[in-house]
Amino acid sequence: MTRQGKGILLMIATVAGFAVQDGFSRMLAGAYNPFMVVMIRYWVFAAFVIAMIPRQPQGLAALKSRAIGWHTLRAALLVAEIISIVFGFTLIGLIETHAVFAACPLLVVALSSPVLGEKLTPSRLVAVAIGCLGVLVLLNPGAEVFSWAALFPLASAFMFALYTVLTRKVAGIDPFFPTFFWTPVIGAVFATLVGLPHWTPIQGLDWLWLLTYSLLSVLSYWLMQKTYQLVEASTVQPFAYLQIVFTTAIAITFFDEALTLHVLLGAGIVILAGLYTLTRAAK
Repeated sequence: MTRQGKGILLMIATVAGFAVQDGFSRMLAGAYNPFMVVMIRYWVFAAFVIAMIPRQPQGLAALKSRAIGWHTLRAALLVAEIISIVFGFTLIGLIETHAVFAACPLLVVALSSPVLGEKLTPSRLVAVAIGCLGVLVLLNPGAEVFSWAALFPLASAFMFALYTVLTRKVAGIDPFFPTFFWTPVIGAVFATLVGLPHWTPIQGLDWLWLLTYSLLSVLSYWLMQKTYQLVEASTVQPFAYLQIVFTTAIAITFFDEALTLHVLLGAGIVILAGLYTLTRAAK
């Protein structure tokens, strides 16, 4: 199998893992405070990267960073983003949350100009504008049943887009391992600060579900890193949209959610705008 084929399969496995992880998020956050759920996830993630230190040829010297301030900001953004999207899962469901979050790649394009100084071409502006239209269709602000909870996934998409842009910024400052290490470790500190006050006793087998959820998040993140080691992001990004398909199947099967017309239409507009941006970038 070619590197491209392996990369595509890894990306599909990655987004399938993320979809199952999100199903666990919705289930666990229905029984425990989302701050607590995210805190435990970060504890496991931090333990994983700390355990990797002995495998580094440089030992503790591999942790040296010239961008610790940027890593701290990225860690704070990622914690806030995860908490926000988990609240979205519990308030408006998996389907609508992911449909709105699909705007993230377009927000990356919009933020790349002011943060990284990249040129924002007319075609990219058109794609962002169309994507915004899709988000408006998703939010359905004129409807009597409009919920302000839909702003949770929108805020999450913005924070993850900014996190992504800042990751590209620090890529030219630090090598891979400090970036990989400090984000979950500093994030675990932030997650503990907001999660510990919401601690409640964990019942029965819920420890097992929380551990499974946390390990799945680590595995999915690792698969994503392996994917981008094999192929360029632009090659596999279209397959990342399969996460919406997997998530929708989980939401309908296990949580009795429904796929409404405005969600289907809005998500379609956002995804097409994102794919248009990718095809223009590849030329």
